[in-house]
Amino acid sequence: MTDERGAGGGIGGPEETGGTGGTGRAGGGGGATAAGRWPVSRKTLLKAALVAVPVPALLGGGAALARDHRPSDAPLEPTPFCDDGDDPTPPQTEGPYFKPNSPERASLLEPGTRGTRLTVSGFVFGLTCQPVAQALMDFWQADDAGAYDNRGFRMRGHQYTDARGAFTLTTIVPGLYPGRTRHIHVKVQAPGGRVLTTQLYFPGEPRNNTDPIFNAALLMNVRQAGPAKQATFDFVITSGRRGR
Repeated sequence: MTDERGAGGGIGGPEETGGTGGTGRAGGGGGATAAGRWPVSRKTLLKAALVAVPVPALLGGGAALARDHRPSDAPLEPTPFCDDGDDPTPPQTEGPYFKPNSPERASLLEPGTRGTRLTVSGFVFGLTCQPVAQALMDFWQADDAGAYDNRGFRMRGHQYTDARGAFTLTTIVPGLYPGRTRHIHVKVQAPGGRVLTTQLYFPGEPRNNTDPIFNAALLMNVRQAGPAKQATFDFVITSGRRGR
């Protein structure tokens, strides 16, 4: 497969990578209003339209795909820009185990894969809260035993967001290994945009307190779904189109 960002799903172009810097979560946590309802941001309304969820459902107390409910949302203004309190998703170090040319697939599961099943879903947005279609997303992680496959492509794969900027990854909860908390690596690149290299984390992990790379802004929303787990996370990136 040939892509403007590199053959075989390779990531090319300028890259954003770093340590624990960055303060904004891609849709942070928030609190309920005095009336007991969640404030609704422009991006939340956009996501309601994208997934055809009635807006009243997003006003309830339950968690939705949107993780961007914030108590400090300002009144909506008729401008092309929106500020939901979101900074771009913080970059993080690539680490030593990235391999280019991963297979294109939305599921990292293979025959014999062991571990707790995990589905990660969400959206990729530009800085103006517009969904980014055809964003390249390259995922890699440790297996259930905390080991990376450096010879083949187990627990590695890339995919593209759909027309709504949505993605879904089917994988397992990664195992632990010395010095790190539980995490998933990802590179995200809009067509013609910069590469964001970052990591996703799990809430409630004891090692979150001791891992020097951990950044709370990169915590996923994770819930139990029978014997499996479901997680959500939204990325905010520079799309590369007129600064969006």
